[in-house]
Amino acid sequence: MNATEYLEGIQKQFQYYKSLGEKTIDQLPAEQLFWQYNEDSNSIGIIVKHLWGNMMSRWTGFLTTDGEKEWRARDAEFESDLTTKEQILDKWNEGWTCLFNALDSITEDNFEQPVYIRNIEHTITEAINRQLAHYSYHIGQIVFLGKMISGPQWQSLSIPKGKSSEYNQKRFSAPKHKAHYTDKLMKDNKG
Repeated sequence: MNATEYLEGIQKQFQYYKSLGEKTIDQLPAEQLFWQYNEDSNSIGIIVKHLWGNMMSRWTGFLTTDGEKEWRARDAEFESDLTTKEQILDKWNEGWTCLFNALDSITEDNFEQPVYIRNIEHTITEAINRQLAHYSYHIGQIVFLGKMISGPQWQSLSIPKGKSSEYNQKRFSAPKHKAHYTDKLMKDNKG
């Protein structure tokens, strides 16, 4: 796999996880985005704020500066000071825009350049994979909280319980082909 193929695939994976978070946030009224199991746990709003802070730090100047910026206030990311759904969505969109702009700046010509996070050298693939794992971990938390809060009103974001055979039958009815695994998932989730 060359750099271009890797970057195209990774963009699709980030888009997929972004869509899972958005579909969860869309299902919830504003007040439920601030619900916390207890004072030591995070609400969806706090998790979004943390993702935003991490994204802004890691992806601003991705190729030229350390991913842990001096201006980042990580501890403040876990303070519950967002008060509206609009504020949550603004942070969410700002973080993702920063990430996708940084990914768009990576080319075959600079793909071998090292990048640093907290003074530790990473290859570009290591740095990207590190963030993909981190973001999917927190988006999983967002989805789990959304499902818990919604209860029976929850609209499944993956294969619903009891529908695996039906889903597999549909997938195996098509001939073998090359595609990114998220292509079909994103299309199925739009419909």
